[in-house]
Amino acid sequence: MGTDTVGFVQRLSWLDIPVSARHAARRALLDLLGVAASAVPVPLSKIIRGHAVTCFGAGGSPARILFDGRPVSAPGAALAGAFSIDAIDAHDGYKPAKGHVGCGVLPALLAYAELQPMSAEEFLTCLVIGYEFGSRAGDALHASACDYHTSGAWVAVACAALGSRALDLGDNQCREAMGIAEYHGPRSQMMRCIDHPTMVKDGSGWGAMAGVSAALLAAEGFTGAPAVTVEDEKLSSYWNDLGQRWLVEEQYIKPYPVCRWAQPAVVAALALKTKHNFVIDDIENLELRSFHESVRLSTAAPTTTEQAQYSLPFPVAAALEHGDINVGHISGDSLKDKRVLALSRRIKLKEVEAYNEPFPQRRISSVVIHLKDGRVLDSGPAEAAGDPENPFDDQVLSEKFHTFAGPTLGDQRTQELHDLVWSLGVSGGAEGSAGMAQLQNLIYAPTRFQ
Repeated sequence: MGTDTVGFVQRLSWLDIPVSARHAARRALLDLLGVAASAVPVPLSKIIRGHAVTCFGAGGSPARILFDGRPVSAPGAALAGAFSIDAIDAHDGYKPAKGHVGCGVLPALLAYAELQPMSAEEFLTCLVIGYEFGSRAGDALHASACDYHTSGAWVAVACAALGSRALDLGDNQCREAMGIAEYHGPRSQMMRCIDHPTMVKDGSGWGAMAGVSAALLAAEGFTGAPAVTVEDEKLSSYWNDLGQRWLVEEQYIKPYPVCRWAQPAVVAALALKTKHNFVIDDIENLELRSFHESVRLSTAAPTTTEQAQYSLPFPVAAALEHGDINVGHISGDSLKDKRVLALSRRIKLKEVEAYNEPFPQRRISSVVIHLKDGRVLDSGPAEAAGDPENPFDDQVLSEKFHTFAGPTLGDQRTQELHDLVWSLGVSGGAEGSAGMAQLQNLIYAPTRFQ
């Protein structure tokens, strides 16, 4: 194909990347680490970290589990890290592919950095490559496959590409690694998990594991090329702007730890609450109007964190009760909150064709609330903040990081990690191998939830 995709992976340098894309990489890293830290206490993360220790032993090339520190194999570290980030549905995403890049790419990259030391600049360069490759692989696979599959299917390709660079494989082995990963990536059915929410979620853990395994296999001479989504000429339009358009800058950031498809309705409901100053006891009935995929998030009385994250009515009810949604509102005893559940069960969902048409590039919802005093409040069409067209500034992102990471890491460690991430790769900041050593010290030390 016309674009030298392998050359981009193998030879992109830190100085080739625009300043804005470098900054976007730091933003992505900070956000993902905050979400990963928040997940440590939840059951999904505990289970998958224990599974990695039991079933993915360290062998001769140990890596460590994110915010845990126990040694496992590199594929095991990628598996545990990606599943843990996905355990709290507050990580970044890419609208056109209806999925998430960083969730799988970051844990794979961290595992590679354990096998092959790298500077802070090289680490961030690889993170950018992961976003550029993962986003385009997602677009290409959705354009060429007949089903809507989870992110793990195409994240695997990006993780394998990163491995070929981190492990210093040749160009031919890079092609083999991507081909192996594409073939073995988990093409699991996303809407099945939407309709029946469980811990399987978005497939990112298996995708990261498959991608890292693919790179290690290619290093041993295992073959698998070509990766059709990367090399098929019919899909070349998805790759022709590689190195010119920086998709790391086109990821959205979530304010709330629930599915992105539910967040426009949350925003609409909170706007009405702020404007009209009512409480949930004042509500006679409530109708949520949204696009098809959002309406499929129909669990009104979740009993697990996963069901709460993949619900439309429950987070709206929780937001109207509490004025916000945080990790505590979608886990533990909050799932038994009688006031929230009573409202959630009364909420009606309605699919609106006008909101279907712009999906996935735009996610639109509206809320109509009938109050007991006779007033009818209509939010009108609403979209969630944090999209690349309406991004959060760095201050908001920092506040989110502290909110998510603080309860797990404590104030001092949270602040140290926050300051370090913003300084990585910045002239006069935490550069070179010293910056990476500081990062690894902060992210692999155990937490109080071990």
